[in-house]
Amino acid sequence: MATSKLQALWNHPAGPKTIHFWAPTFKWGISIANIADFAKPPEKLSYPQQIAVTCTGVIWSRYSMVINPKNWNLFSVNVAMAGTGIYQLTRKIKHDFATKAEPAVANE
Repeated sequence: MATSKLQALWNHPAGPKTIHFWAPTFKWGISIANIADFAKPPEKLSYPQQIAVTCTGVIWSRYSMVINPKNWNLFSVNVAMAGTGIYQLTRKIKHDFATKAEPAVANE
């Protein structure tokens, strides 16, 4: 049974013998790097970078469900990209707009 499932994966039109498998597989590196940036202080996050990650994730998630054959690896990596991008943008926006500005201390 396991052999037949592995053979089905191997022979799938978006399987390991095609670029349709390897491109999304390596794209996981972007999502993993974005997850690693969760520890980064929000002031060091970049709006353009996180907007690009989020938009890429949203657009390609939709596209991956329109094309044939369905590429679930492409879909899952882009959902992860959109999710991590939205989370990082939320952190950055909260930091920039929701925190109260600290009053300046007057030097006498």
